[in-house]
Amino acid sequence: MKTPAQPRHGMVRGLSHVPRSPSFEGRFGRMFRSLPAAEFRPEILAELAKAMTAEREDPPTPETERDPEENTGISAGITYLGQFIDHDLTFDPSSSLQKQNDPDALVDFRSPRFDLDSVYGRGPDDQPYLYAADGVRMLLGSRLTGSPKDPNARDVPRSNPAAGPKRAIIGDPRNDENVIVAQLHAVFLRFHNRVAERLQGADFETVQRFVRWHYQWVVLHDFLPTIVETETLQDVLPHLKNGTTLAADPPRLRFFRWRNEPFIPVEFSVAAYRFGHSMVRPQYRLNTTLPGRFDIFAKSGLDLAGFREYPREFAIDWSLFFRMQAPPKDVGKERLQPAYKIDSSLVNPLALLPAIEAPSIPVLAHRNLLRGLSMGLPSGQSVARRMGVDPIEDEHLRVGKATERNSATNVILTDISAEFGHNAPLWFYILAEAQQQFRTDVTPIRLGPVGGRIVAEVLVGLLLGDRHSFLSMNPEWRPFDDFTRHGQFAIGDFVARALEARESPQTHVAETAAEPVLAGGRRATP
Repeated sequence: MKTPAQPRHGMVRGLSHVPRSPSFEGRFGRMFRSLPAAEFRPEILAELAKAMTAEREDPPTPETERDPEENTGISAGITYLGQFIDHDLTFDPSSSLQKQNDPDALVDFRSPRFDLDSVYGRGPDDQPYLYAADGVRMLLGSRLTGSPKDPNARDVPRSNPAAGPKRAIIGDPRNDENVIVAQLHAVFLRFHNRVAERLQGADFETVQRFVRWHYQWVVLHDFLPTIVETETLQDVLPHLKNGTTLAADPPRLRFFRWRNEPFIPVEFSVAAYRFGHSMVRPQYRLNTTLPGRFDIFAKSGLDLAGFREYPREFAIDWSLFFRMQAPPKDVGKERLQPAYKIDSSLVNPLALLPAIEAPSIPVLAHRNLLRGLSMGLPSGQSVARRMGVDPIEDEHLRVGKATERNSATNVILTDISAEFGHNAPLWFYILAEAQQQFRTDVTPIRLGPVGGRIVAEVLVGLLLGDRHSFLSMNPEWRPFDDFTRHGQFAIGDFVARALEARESPQTHVAETAAEPVLAGGRRATP
């Protein structure tokens, strides 16, 4: 069956060709090689994508009102931490010559690792323009304002052309896709410099190793427990249940196996890990200085789209995105913004992706479904059976928002087409599986036994397979004591330590002279 051409954005080298041979090992592979591909007519996938895309609807105002689509168990920043993690795992620093010789990455030039190559690029010897003169610390971008809690806020370094957009000068340009992930990248630069301060006199490789290990700790002990239901996660990481250590109770991987080097399963990259698309909010408050909230994409240009220098007063107040040391107020403009629920509904702006991100198919849900079809993914039900999990009955697979207002009237998947009977696209099934947890508008929703198992096993497996990860080199290692809060270290603590990094002229690129103007031509307020 011939499928439509796929858009370019999100396709990384090697993903377009993933054989089913059990002897194949490349950058990408298959977790369930023996399962047959689920087949769908492209037109019914278009209908499903339409049903999964919400109508345009602004969040409640005033902000003291609760938004029923919010996921009380997951803060908004986790969405973009997940995006950052994805870029780190799929970053390809190989040379242009290697790409020409191997356009489909049939040779594994680089195994996916949590090594922050998206931040470090090829290192200070090969890309010195990313680093300070000492070759240890990272260069930072121009000063940002708007967040009273972070007077030293910085953008990522950018080019300064005479005309055209100012592109980010960073290890992975995808981390400039939107304002939030760009500033999160800048936080990682600052965290590196904070570790360099603490390890005064240490060489680059030593500082880099400990930055990576703190990041890996966050992935294992904060990101995964936040997005995966407890029972599933504890089955993969029994030390969490037993109160022991990773050395005493090693992880248990039942389905993610490799021969020589770990690969990224397409069931993960094309389906399970795309759960974050349902968590995107249509609007975000950046800080307590700017009035109101900003659209993620907007035709007016006054939005959070990236690949450009954004207004100087767009400094993010991270306490609005992550749980920080000083909890923000529960209501109003200082309230911690939750992510949207993991459910089978995507906000309307994700049907209008900018041309630079989706040149041919602007509807994200449609793009995800077509990609799963083109990659020959099995159905959600067949993966569930392979895992020993009872598949969800067709009448319980509904399409739409997990809210008290919408849940009872959401359309049943098989009402869209009978072809979906016992045959749901894997990406949709994983979202609908999480949605089974819905009871009330304040019920936390995390990934269920199929989606959560795939995500947990892959992320843990990549750490196990990395000979330089803390899990392989020193499973008893813990974050620096003075970096922790009550013995814990989460992404909020990571950010808080980054914001402590001292100012230094050596780590700052030259300031641009342009007057700060909000996107769309409106002048920034002082």
